[in-house]
Amino acid sequence: MGRLVIEWARINSGSRNLAGLAQMAAALKPHLAALGGELREVELQPDQTIDSRGNLASAPVGKALLSVKRPDAQLRVFLGIHMDTVYGADDPFREVAPIDANTLRGPGVVDAKGGLAVMLVALEALERSELASGIGWEVLINPDEEIGSPGSSPLFAEAAKRNHLGLVFEPTFPDGAMVSERKGSGNFSVVVRGRAAHAGRDFHAGRSAIAAAADLVVGVDAFNRIIPDVTVNFGAIDGGGPVNVVPDLAIVRLNARVARPDDMSRIETELRRIASEVAGRRDVSIEVHGRFASPPKILDEPTRGLCEQIASCARELGLRVAWRSSGGASDGNKLAAAGLPVVDTMGPRGGNLHSPQEYLLLDSLAERAQLATLVLMKLAAGEIAVARERKPS
Repeated sequence: MGRLVIEWARINSGSRNLAGLAQMAAALKPHLAALGGELREVELQPDQTIDSRGNLASAPVGKALLSVKRPDAQLRVFLGIHMDTVYGADDPFREVAPIDANTLRGPGVVDAKGGLAVMLVALEALERSELASGIGWEVLINPDEEIGSPGSSPLFAEAAKRNHLGLVFEPTFPDGAMVSERKGSGNFSVVVRGRAAHAGRDFHAGRSAIAAAADLVVGVDAFNRIIPDVTVNFGAIDGGGPVNVVPDLAIVRLNARVARPDDMSRIETELRRIASEVAGRRDVSIEVHGRFASPPKILDEPTRGLCEQIASCARELGLRVAWRSSGGASDGNKLAAAGLPVVDTMGPRGGNLHSPQEYLLLDSLAERAQLATLVLMKLAAGEIAVARERKPS
């Protein structure tokens, strides 16, 4: 499993690196094909983005891999994890190397090349078992999770209708704790258009888009202090040019996280209210683009029951499992929002995700593969109760 992770982490599969994603998909196909399911590549709709001039643009995403086996089984399990990483084709973080005998450092080693290895090995073990015929499964490996799954989101909504429960192989916390609840996540681009003018001769004829954007940032940043459990991060501000020209364009790109579903509409309403107020006061135009692509993942009773069953399996293996909430979103948010009980940290232990210090604890690969295999086998044997009735596809 460690060798697989090293091989896959050496393939740059950043979300926008289509060639790297195609190479990663090609590396995964033989492993999926060996499981005997019906395997196909799925073309995804392009991502709608705001370009550097503030205009709506389409950005292609990679292809998803979908494999289905025993679709007519009485019990069906969804398994998923992404193949993309946050490290783009030009990212300097490329080396995959051991830190010590049990720690591997490299781009995507834990998020989520390690999760891919755990999932596929667990399925291989299930398929070698005489219990395998007791369940059907559906595997989705998507290429766009790190940018909010804009192309693959419909696949998750459809899969939630066909299955009884979901297992997503995002990493656990470094100490092995698993995620019970997650905040919802939304990405927004705010385009501010002002009026250019000579900064010396005609300064007052101009309308500074950057000054207006600064006003908007100050107003929206207040959400972090006045709305409980809400965080807003301003990731980038683009615009401007020569300092002797009043800038006529600024683009503010931000991410918002919320713990409660009602706060999604509240944040969007307040963001647009502040944009309108600043636009009127500064005599500029402001357009707000974006949405909450991942609603909060709430610990409802079916999911709580699934968590308890998985924790019981962990204890049988001598593992201690704790549960924590997380501010990070995953594709598990989308499955949960569609009504599927899901645990989305079935992957290995590691840390420093999305940084040049990302690492994987190698001994957790077998540990988590054993846990996933035991869960699948107990499901197949009817030893794990499933709270949700399957919806018609």
